[in-house]
Amino acid sequence: MKIGVVGLGFMGSTHLKAIKKLQGVELAAVSDPNEKILEGDLSGIQGNLGGPGEKYDFSGIGRYRDWRDLLKDDNVEAVDFCTPTYFHVDNAVEALNAGKHVLVEKPMAIRGADTDRMLEAAARSGKTLMVAQVLRFFPAYRKLRELVRSGEVGDARMATFRRRCGAPFWSQWLTDPEKSGGAIIDLLIHDIDFVLHTFGEPETVSAVGIEDLPRGLDVITASLYYPGNLTVVIQGGWYHPKAFPFSMEYNVVCDGATFEFSSAGKEPTQYGVDGSEAALDLPETDGYEAEISYFVECVTEGKPPAFCPPEESAAGVKLADKLKEARRKNGVRIA
Repeated sequence: MKIGVVGLGFMGSTHLKAIKKLQGVELAAVSDPNEKILEGDLSGIQGNLGGPGEKYDFSGIGRYRDWRDLLKDDNVEAVDFCTPTYFHVDNAVEALNAGKHVLVEKPMAIRGADTDRMLEAAARSGKTLMVAQVLRFFPAYRKLRELVRSGEVGDARMATFRRRCGAPFWSQWLTDPEKSGGAIIDLLIHDIDFVLHTFGEPETVSAVGIEDLPRGLDVITASLYYPGNLTVVIQGGWYHPKAFPFSMEYNVVCDGATFEFSSAGKEPTQYGVDGSEAALDLPETDGYEAEISYFVECVTEGKPPAFCPPEESAAGVKLADKLKEARRKNGVRIA
């Protein structure tokens, strides 16, 4: 499949690294307003995890400063949008209307209501729309979901998902809540999506926290309440810029086992009621390669992305809206 990548910042650079490792995928075009980047020099790219960008030879493919010109390239079958969040709706809708399949980076949109336009465009076009919810493809999280949903360890009783980093300093648009949605939609959408993927929609939610972006702070502790006395906590956000390190972690307590993981130093581990302790058996899979490979598989086989459907990504943005509302109500439980 021939794919075009739009937006060659940190995430675009990450996707390029994954694409070049995949069989059956050809990079057909790239688009970015930065002329130096279009010449292939991504070495100055940086983000909150992973290494720096690389240098590429783009001389044999389509290169476009305006992403709409890439949509006119008949050599491009699918478009991978790694653009700022406030472009996602227009990016996806115009590409779908142009007859392209679309992979768009998370979050799907800034506000839940905006996701409906994207879903409607996908339905009209008959093309594949998928949101790059990469956490679904990370081995440590994918295995956790398999075990929790298998019934082998009984019912889940309590779960905590945490994700933290310093406030982003590499792109000014990220600290503008009208353009990024802030930490809840930009960063914690990973955990919001994974919780929906694993446990479904909560009955009610509550939240506390603070948004003080001039100081670099946008943090939340949200509680999601489910039938059967299950409570899931999503905690974290943006802390003071530059110095605070990125980390992600989970702790899930089930009737028959507890699962623990932290990127700061705890490998995914299962603790049994018999006192046993065992590392989870995980494949050596790169999440970004896996998500793009799955998107390509769905397009080439003409099947919907059932493991990562856009309807669930839209539900995640709408739940993020609700968590922001709950934070403003400072602990009041809302449906």
